[in-house]
Amino acid sequence: MSAAETPTPGLTPLTGLPEPVRSRVVAQAAEVLPDVPTLPPVVRRVAAFAPARRARLGAGAIAEALADDEVRERVGVQVAARPDPDDTDDAGVAARVWLTRPDDWVEVLDERLARIEEAAVVGEGRELERLRQRLADAEQSVRELRSAHEAHQDELRAEHQAEHASLRRRLGEARAAERESRARADQGEQELGRVRAEAESRIAALEKENRQLRGQVERHDAAGVQARRDARTERDEATVRARLLLESVIDAATGLRRELGLQAVEGVPADRVEADVAAAGVRTPSSAGALGAADPGLLEQYLAMPRARLIVDGYNVSKRAWPSSSLEAQRNRLAGSLAGLVARTRVETTIVFDAAETDHRPPVVAPRGVRVLYSPRGVIADDVIRDLVAVEPTGRVVLVVTADREIAVDVGRDGARVVDPDALISLLAR
Repeated sequence: MSAAETPTPGLTPLTGLPEPVRSRVVAQAAEVLPDVPTLPPVVRRVAAFAPARRARLGAGAIAEALADDEVRERVGVQVAARPDPDDTDDAGVAARVWLTRPDDWVEVLDERLARIEEAAVVGEGRELERLRQRLADAEQSVRELRSAHEAHQDELRAEHQAEHASLRRRLGEARAAERESRARADQGEQELGRVRAEAESRIAALEKENRQLRGQVERHDAAGVQARRDARTERDEATVRARLLLESVIDAATGLRRELGLQAVEGVPADRVEADVAAAGVRTPSSAGALGAADPGLLEQYLAMPRARLIVDGYNVSKRAWPSSSLEAQRNRLAGSLAGLVARTRVETTIVFDAAETDHRPPVVAPRGVRVLYSPRGVIADDVIRDLVAVEPTGRVVLVVTADREIAVDVGRDGARVVDPDALISLLAR
């Protein structure tokens, strides 16, 4: 065996090294395991781990494998190929020379182990001095805490005495209040007994009065039943007399008709007047004369006519209904409000908005059955309404909702009926 392979006297392989050196031996060996040929099976599996996991999870297997000089020698060859550790790192240098076994490895290892032991002794001394200082600080803290605890106990004792005196005073006050409450409760029970007696007396009187009233009601009911019987008897007698008289009149009329030889006729005298009105293309409901132009009932009667046509002067109606809203909001609100009316009456409806002074034609969300028109540039909405009325056939019910007197006169001349905007607004608000 060569000198490089002679172990240090008194040291067994790896297990006799200090813990810092053993850890560094395992770490250096784990770092080069993938490059070492012919490893034991257990160490070969460890070599497949990540570098950090090799030293952490395979430390036992690596240490056991390094007990074999051949494995240690192959590992030492790979470690020797790596850069030397920092010379001030005694544990790292000792681990490297233990693995690589250069010619002077025994002296270097002993020197480094001595330095590690000396550093450990110095560190232990420093740690002992630090622990002594911590002990002195702890003893001083205990003395301060004991003093503060005693002072706190004195404060608590004084507070407890004061609180005890306060509780005794409050207990006396509570007992006095309890005695007073009991006295009041006794007095209240007496008062309650008196009130209960009065209430029972009052209830008895009310029950007596109630029985009397119930008897009166029963007598009145009996009188009412008798009165209804008498009235029914008189009504039946009057009915018999009226029927006899009516039959006499009918028999007399029948005999007179037979005696005069009158022929049966068909129709009524008003048929001719209704035919003349129908021929003229104008038929006004019988109640129209009793309803004003602003009455929603009149508008409902018009809309109930077959094939009615409704033309709305847009801004004339919307500005009266929603004067504080913007023109865009007025347009959309008027068109949307007509949805229910159009769906219910199926009236053909057109809304005309004045746009004579602008080329802007903003879209309006109109429901089904409602058409929205803007007057052309330079043409006012009044003229569009006049044209719409003029093209309608004579006899069709055409309704124009406007408060403009000039339009009312012109469309009335063409056979249209003018409705005040308030009637439409009231009808939409229902």
